[in-house]
This record gives sequence, C-alpha cells and structure tokens, in this order.
Amino acid sequence: MIPQTEIDRQAAALLDGVADGDGLDELTATIVGTAVRASAMALDVDGTREWMSRALALGATRDQLQEAVTLVSGMGVHAFFEASRTLDALTDAAAEPLDERRQGLWDQYVGTSNYWDTMRQEIPGFLESLLRMSPEAFEAFFVYCAVPFRSRNLTNLQKELISVAADASPSHRYLPGMRLHIRNALKLGAGRKAIEQVLRIAAASPEHRGVA
Repeated sequence: MIPQTEIDRQAAALLDGVADGDGLDELTATIVGTAVRASAMALDVDGTREWMSRALALGATRDQLQEAVTLVSGMGVHAFFEASRTLDALTDAAAEPLDERRQGLWDQYVGTSNYWDTMRQEIPGFLESLLRMSPEAFEAFFVYCAVPFRSRNLTNLQKELISVAADASPSHRYLPGMRLHIRNALKLGAGRKAIEQVLRIAAASPEHRGVA
C-alpha cells in the first residue's frame, strides 16, 4: 500500500507556494466525510448513515448528498485508466489508426478543447487507449462522468475536493487522480488549508468494510 507519507509528500509539492486561504466550512467537510465513506472503496454503511445524518443536521439537502454519492460512484473508472493503457500496450493497439467511428467520437468528446489536458497530463494515453479498446466504453465514460456535473447542487470546487479525498482514501490511494483533482481545486480557488484538511478527512476514513 502507498503510505500516507507519500500522499503528504506529493501534496506538499503541489501546494508549494500556495497561499493558506480558508479552511473548509463545516458543511463541506461533512459532505466530504460522507462521500469517502459511501464510496465503493470503503462501503462503510454505518459510517455513511452517521455522516449523512450530521450533514443533514447542518443543512445539507438530499440533492447535495445524492450528487456527492453519484460523484464517488465513478471511482471505478480508475480500472479503465490503468487496465486500458496496459491492454493497449500489450496488444500494440496504438499502431492502429482510428476508424471513422472512433475519430468521430474523439472529435465529439475531446476535440481541440483543453478541458481534458490535466487528465492527459496525469494519465497519459488513457483516452486514446480506451477509444481504441472500446468505443462503447469511451462514450459511456464521458456520459457517466458528466452526470454529477449537470446539476448544481454542489459547487465545482466542492466536487473537486470530494474527489481529492476519495483518491487519497486508505482503501484507494489513486495518486494520479489525487494530483489531478488537487490541481483542479487550486484552479478553482482552493488554498493550502482546504486541501490539507481534505487530506486529513481522507486519512481518517475507514478501509473497506464490506456489506453483510
């Protein structure tokens, strides 16, 4: 397992020179804590109930909590990230030119936009690999990942902070995703205090509990 010290080291490098800024408000911190317990990587049913109850008592809405759960439900795409690149390399699929269908999907979902540049920096080759492996999965990836961003129950910054915590949680620790979401959160105005607090919430979340 990647140790907490490595998470702290990588986060510190990204936060070098970043202003302290504000810490998390209590409601956001509680929603983050709920999300990491509700994720498939923890499946902490009792903890989720406890933290959801706290969030509701603080004024969270049902729609906000559902949006947070929908967001962390997408953590399974990390299997796409790593396995697609591995399969691509093992089968030399990168040498195959894109056919008309695949090129059309690329133009539709990626195109010349720089929106996906951070992902392509942290997880190089993933989008291309997934498209070559399965155009159906490529399209489904974009559609599913967009779901929690279509509504505005949580701010984009709150969603990035939730994602940082989920990727840094003890049962997951997907550091390319953690770095990606820290960078996104900083672009949206997060300061050092907020990121460090999110990482503490993540570190305190339980390992996978299972469901009887």
